[in-house]
Amino acid sequence: MVVLSKPAPLHDHYASIKTCKPRISVFKGIPSINLRDPKAKTLIIQACQEFGFFKLLNHGVPMETIARLEAEALSFFNLPRSVKDKAGPPNPFGYGTKGIGPNGDVGWIEYLLINTDQNPGISRSAVKDYVMEVKAVAYEVAELMAEGLGIERRDVWSKMLREEESDWCLRLNHYPISQDLQALSGRKMIGFGEHTDPQIISLLKSNNTSGLQICLKDGTWVSVPPDHASFFVTVGDALQ
Repeated sequence: MVVLSKPAPLHDHYASIKTCKPRISVFKGIPSINLRDPKAKTLIIQACQEFGFFKLLNHGVPMETIARLEAEALSFFNLPRSVKDKAGPPNPFGYGTKGIGPNGDVGWIEYLLINTDQNPGISRSAVKDYVMEVKAVAYEVAELMAEGLGIERRDVWSKMLREEESDWCLRLNHYPISQDLQALSGRKMIGFGEHTDPQIISLLKSNNTSGLQICLKDGTWVSVPPDHASFFVTVGDALQ
């Protein structure tokens, strides 16, 4: 889920970033922050300054709500391509695909951009329940960030996120195997591509499949260990 500060085009927010350092295996230094920890606001600021990224524990989103949306998403992505194409192209919401190649990654992605008003292929109630829970987490994280920075108005960012003219988007990503590329290389290859997020914050939820990577201050890309029970929070360009 991405939370924007104001309405913006949702076709392709992701700006290319360049790195030259090799990627390493699993990085075990990702900050893990318990949302109920009295020191959470301080730890969040430290994580944002050092990594721009952290894992959020004890977030309070019911696992059954998460599981329901994930099941709906899996059912949609398992449909024949001809059926999925009827839900696209994303304009701004709907089904789309994006080839990867010129930025160094190999593979491809299919995705669904949805909100509670336009959510082709996914149960409206499943989306509404999930988004309601995750929005509450986003508000709380934004307020803890303000507190941690010593800003007098705790709601300086959460108020913007709550305004009617503010925008949000739920993006469901699926990484199928590219059969053509696999045949050429003899191995499975998937990828999204190097990018930054433009909004205030992103809340990421994944299954137990590895693949998510972040770039450290020295330009090295590292792999983030998957954690199905937690959310990952990314600082967006607007907040930075």
